[in-house]
Amino acid sequence: MVAAIEIDDLRKRYGDVTALDGVSLSVPEGSFFGLLGPNGAGKTTFINVLVGLVRKSGGDARVFGHDVETDYREARDRIGLAPQEFNVDRFFPIREVLEHKAGYHGIPASEARERADEVLKQVGIYEKRDTRFDWLSGGMKRRFLIARALVTDPDLLILDEPTAGVDVQLRHDLWDLITDLNENGTTILLTTHYIEEAERLCDEVAILDGGQVVTVSTPDELMDRGTDRITVTFREPIRSVPDLAAGNGQVEAVDVEDGRLVVSASRGGLVAPDLVRELDASGYEIVDLDVSRTSLEEVFVEMTRQGSAVTDGGRP
Repeated sequence: MVAAIEIDDLRKRYGDVTALDGVSLSVPEGSFFGLLGPNGAGKTTFINVLVGLVRKSGGDARVFGHDVETDYREARDRIGLAPQEFNVDRFFPIREVLEHKAGYHGIPASEARERADEVLKQVGIYEKRDTRFDWLSGGMKRRFLIARALVTDPDLLILDEPTAGVDVQLRHDLWDLITDLNENGTTILLTTHYIEEAERLCDEVAILDGGQVVTVSTPDELMDRGTDRITVTFREPIRSVPDLAAGNGQVEAVDVEDGRLVVSASRGGLVAPDLVRELDASGYEIVDLDVSRTSLEEVFVEMTRQGSAVTDGGRP
């Protein structure tokens, strides 16, 4: 099976500034893939190379086997892009904008109208089909950007901060929409600053920082790298830390807080059963145990630098 995205040693420089510095990445067909990184990490430059808005300085980038420069038309026709910015023709009704977009990709006018209506219904704004973009609410504008990306029936949907600035209800509606698209076979590449979004939606994420890939892993595997907090409450509050052998090298710290035992450990869910057995054997009567797992956001912050010199989009 050909990968949806295949990147090898991708580089992009703007004068003395390096936006992408040897990025290598493979996104499987049909996956829901997250691209995370702080501002200036190179995420937007990466996307712009894929869709032909930026010429790479070196390396290879292919979409479903098509080189993004030498096979530009074939690669671009496989991609639907919903950008973060509202880059929409504001002088036409939104249905006409979609028809024009379909026409750019060689779709006949008769079919373009049908596709425009179909995607407007899919994102829930069909009743606004004769409304100009400027007259839509902020949430409807976000929905329209996704409709525009879908009107060409892409195999790869790229979503750049799709829920930025929208309310909680709309965010969940958009999550449901893109999850359905993925379950029906569309490969999705998502960039987001909402770490909860990546944790909930993505099969796999790549963390990009300073133009380089820091790691590629599943959200669960990444969270396993963090430190969990196990809190044990006893029938009689304790005053000192008991002697413990549980943890097999995974325990990082043991403290007493307000009469409760607090254990910091990697992969706390695996440490907890051994801890309970050891405490029980030592005569401690446990009335409650809570394992607070490290969040993907905490792992993300730990793994990325602060204050990168490159702003997102590759400009210093």
